[in-house]
Amino acid sequence: MTTGVKRAFKYRFYPTDAQAAELSRTFGCVRKVYNLALGARTDAWALRQERITYNAISAMLTAWKKTEELAYLNEVSSVPLQQALRHLQTAFANFFAKRAKYPRFKSKKRSRASAEYTASAFRFRNGKLTLAKMSEPLDIVWSRPLPEGAAPSTVTISRDSAGRWFVSLLCEDPGVKPLPGTTTTVGVDAGLDHLLTLSTGEKIANPRHERRDRARLAKAQRELSRKAKGNGANRVKARRKVARIHARIADRRQDFLHKLTTRLVRENQTIVIEDLTVRTMVKNHKLARAISDAAWAQFRSMLEYKAAWYGRKVIPVDRWFPSSKLCSACGTVQEKMPLNVRTWTCHCGTTHDRDVNAAKNILAAGLAVSACGAGVRPGRSIPPRPSTLKQENLRRNP
Repeated sequence: MTTGVKRAFKYRFYPTDAQAAELSRTFGCVRKVYNLALGARTDAWALRQERITYNAISAMLTAWKKTEELAYLNEVSSVPLQQALRHLQTAFANFFAKRAKYPRFKSKKRSRASAEYTASAFRFRNGKLTLAKMSEPLDIVWSRPLPEGAAPSTVTISRDSAGRWFVSLLCEDPGVKPLPGTTTTVGVDAGLDHLLTLSTGEKIANPRHERRDRARLAKAQRELSRKAKGNGANRVKARRKVARIHARIADRRQDFLHKLTTRLVRENQTIVIEDLTVRTMVKNHKLARAISDAAWAQFRSMLEYKAAWYGRKVIPVDRWFPSSKLCSACGTVQEKMPLNVRTWTCHCGTTHDRDVNAAKNILAAGLAVSACGAGVRPGRSIPPRPSTLKQENLRRNP
């Protein structure tokens, strides 16, 4: 029996004109059905305090298809439309469980265009994928092989703002198994001068992906601002140019973080990180651009799911833990630690690099939490600061 984890394999593909037209219609219908269902559920609750179930909204979809106004919904595969209702059901479940905000309507301009197909709506044979309502297989660039003998359970087609087409195949990957155990542990201090500082003393440079393309991006955005408002060909072309630059930045960032997180997970049994609230931190407008470019939230997300895959452990440490002020040698907490001080000497005679010392303290705190519970941490605690912004970041240049 095949064992492993469910894993999505994403590839780029190049549709024919007919396929692109069919998929664009499907995207529009998926968005329409999602918005209609969300509107119906919102009105039912606002007017009658009634919660509409998935079965009820599915019956509404059948009725919508029979109307003259929405008859065009019959022209596309019904499976992506049903999947849109399932996604909405999941969104409401997360909302009621207080894991997410209230679902939002999908915008034609701002929402990611996508459609999900289950096994009944596609055929995958001999490495060729053919979707419902299509006679020819998709021209997929197989940049890496699927797991041997893998059969996709779902297929998601998407188109990004740069006009690129992607197909994501969800498969069982038997190759993802827990790695051999190790006794190595590491603490990670996040920053902007250096993206990460490890308790081993290693500092990982911040690639600053957005800054590398900032001049090109600014020029493209100026050109876009000069185009007449609307959907004219020149404005669409200028908007696409801006989107391509953003996509290039995002691709480089994602590639770097994948390599970095994979390395950390392979080398360490336990990884201790700071529990940073990035969503709150980016409210600081002077640092929002640099914080977003550092992608700490994306780094943590990758680290956590890869650790779960390979049998590793990620421990978050309280964001108020005084990692920079605490001496990792004797445990003394300094009263003041100006942000321009990058090295300092404790009363015990130990000289510290500020970031390396912080990473060592984060590691010690994480191991204490792991051993004794969340209420335990080394050193003397200090009262929380009124700001939720990580102190070390206040001196960084965006």
